[in-house]
Amino acid sequence: MIRLVRPYVAFEAVEESIREIFASGVFTKGTYSQLLPRKLSEYTGAKHAFLTTSATTALSMCLRILGIGSGDEVIVSDFSFPASANVVEDLGATTVLADVSLQTYNMMPESLLTKITPATKAVIFVDALGNPSGLEDIASICRKHGIPLIEDAACAIGSSSGGRKVGSIADLTCFSMHPRKLLTTGEGGAITTNNDEWAQQLKIKLNHGADENFDFATFGFNYRMPEIACVMGCYQLDHIDEVISERRSQYAQYEKLLTPLGFKPQIETGTAYTNRQSVVFSVPEQVDRDALIAALKASDIESTLGTYCLSACTYYREKYNDVQPHAHWLQQNTITLPCYSGVPIELVCQAIEEALSSL
Repeated sequence: MIRLVRPYVAFEAVEESIREIFASGVFTKGTYSQLLPRKLSEYTGAKHAFLTTSATTALSMCLRILGIGSGDEVIVSDFSFPASANVVEDLGATTVLADVSLQTYNMMPESLLTKITPATKAVIFVDALGNPSGLEDIASICRKHGIPLIEDAACAIGSSSGGRKVGSIADLTCFSMHPRKLLTTGEGGAITTNNDEWAQQLKIKLNHGADENFDFATFGFNYRMPEIACVMGCYQLDHIDEVISERRSQYAQYEKLLTPLGFKPQIETGTAYTNRQSVVFSVPEQVDRDALIAALKASDIESTLGTYCLSACTYYREKYNDVQPHAHWLQQNTITLPCYSGVPIELVCQAIEEALSSL
């Protein structure tokens, strides 16, 4: 079986550090859980960095410190995993889904502008599959309207725009360290920001609501990442640029082999530099994407859809009845292909070519 992804860390690489943790008996709030956010801050160029249990809890925490709740609206990119919008629903706010570009898969400025109302209290821009294209345009609109910009950078560690790393551009940025990500801790996430006031609130909220005097001045949460997970994160962050370079090279190889067959790549625009977290293409016209996924599975090759059109998911469709056409098209016509160190790209593309001839 050619799997969709494989993690970029092996036990041998972190074995000694893990043994040290077991010997010390410090499984949380230790050396590595302090080191990883410092490394993230340094790598992204953000002033502050905080660890969480997932990108979902990271997004939720950002909305909480902004005071988002009932009666508020949050505009969210429509082509994403449902967590990007679920956090809005969880707080009793209204999710407003903005359509995306068919080329970059990211929120379109023109769609955002039609969605802004006096009730808009935040915008969540998703770096679709790691691509930050259009981020600066969206940030400019948010600044003009005085709306905080949260970046769902779950897939975008190491990506950049305008020469600045993702994590230092939006008001608040959320990362994922899920097993499918280039940097994985098994499960985990992070928040970065340059805003001192929000950083102080995050520090307290992420510590059960306790301030530096151990006074529980507010309610808070335990979204801590354990030491062993942080060891994995520290190791991979030290090597992340090497991983990204390899991913970009692999994507280029896929593009060279698949473009002549009618596949279209996800485009980088302007000064965007994407880590190519996922290898995603739109399939040729008249090709049934689901049939192609099934054919590849029959050849022991794992693949899946690009990601989801949130406005077409049952919950959001029934509640808001506002399906966005571009996002819907992408959900039906994009495919994610295997990509990791050592993936047999030519074999995958040969299987795709053979499958197309029979579909």
